[in-house]
Parts: sequence; C-alpha cells; structure tokens
Amino acid sequence: MFNDKRSKKIILLAHCVLNQNSKIDRCACYPGPITEVVNALVAKGIGMIQLPCPEVLFMGLSRGIIAENEQSIESEDTRVAEAMVKQANTPVFRELVRQQADLIAEYQKNGFAVLGLVGINGSPTCGVETNWADGEVAPGYGVFIKALDLACQQKGIHLNIQGIKARQGHVAADLVESMLQ
Repeated sequence: MFNDKRSKKIILLAHCVLNQNSKIDRCACYPGPITEVVNALVAKGIGMIQLPCPEVLFMGLSRGIIAENEQSIESEDTRVAEAMVKQANTPVFRELVRQQADLIAEYQKNGFAVLGLVGINGSPTCGVETNWADGEVAPGYGVFIKALDLACQQKGIHLNIQGIKARQGHVAADLVESMLQ
C-alpha cells in the first residue's frame, strides 16, 4: 500500500515551527516558519505534521492580552502558563491530545516512520527540555507535550521528542537533521 513517490517518513512539529504568526506578541523570530528547519526537512523529503497550537485554540491569538496594559514577556508567559495548566484538565484539551495520538498511531499502522516530534523549548505548552512555569524557565515538558507523550505511551508509541529554540535556527536545523538518521 502507498507504493508511490511518498517517503513514508514524517515528523511532528510544534505549530509555531511552521507558523511564527501564532507566537505571543514580541516572541516571533521569523515572519513565517523557522526557515532552517523547514528547509532541512524539505531537502530530505520528510512530511511535516503541524501540531495544533493549544494556546491559540484555548486563549486566542492575542492570548487575551490587553494592549493598554502592556506587560513584560515574562509576565505574559506566566499568565499563559497558568491558564494552560487549567486547560490541560478539561475534556476538550484531552480530546485534542487524543486526536493527535490517534493520528500518529494511524501513520504507524500504515507503515510510516514517525521520526519524532519537535517542540519549542521555553514554551509553557510545547516545551521539551524546558517550559515556563511559576514565573520562570523550568525543566521538563510543557503541558501539551507532556499530555501527548503520555497518550502515545498508552498506545505503545515511543516518540523521539526534541526541543529547539527558534532564535537558534541553524542549531535547530542541525538537531532536526540528527533526528532524520
């Protein structure tokens, strides 16, 4: 099945890897995608699955920021992190996670290699090595990556989950290249 030109290799990407327009104000490093990462994947013929952005889905593009009360990026990250921790306990959030785990399982069931997941370090939702919690950078997964990893484990799926920093495009591309081996 699927005997055509497709590579049958995919990688999952945090939403903002392909769309920096989804970032909170003052945090986008690119006008669109993180170019170096996308170019590396395109060059190798790897299919890209853009994960949903739970922050945009649950809080809106502006994350509820009141423009007249411009806050520091750190205070906004803290507010978003607290809100997303609450959202992670809702049925809608759990359904979103289940859908993504089911999608990954579907690809694997059909013989596709799921090469891994690329998150964004420092993100309260899609962080990998670091996230944002309690007003500062903290070690570990953000709430969405943590929930998705757990849902995948429950299905017997092991994901190679790696985190990148958008401000380090070439370093990020090198990390993604290493995932393709």
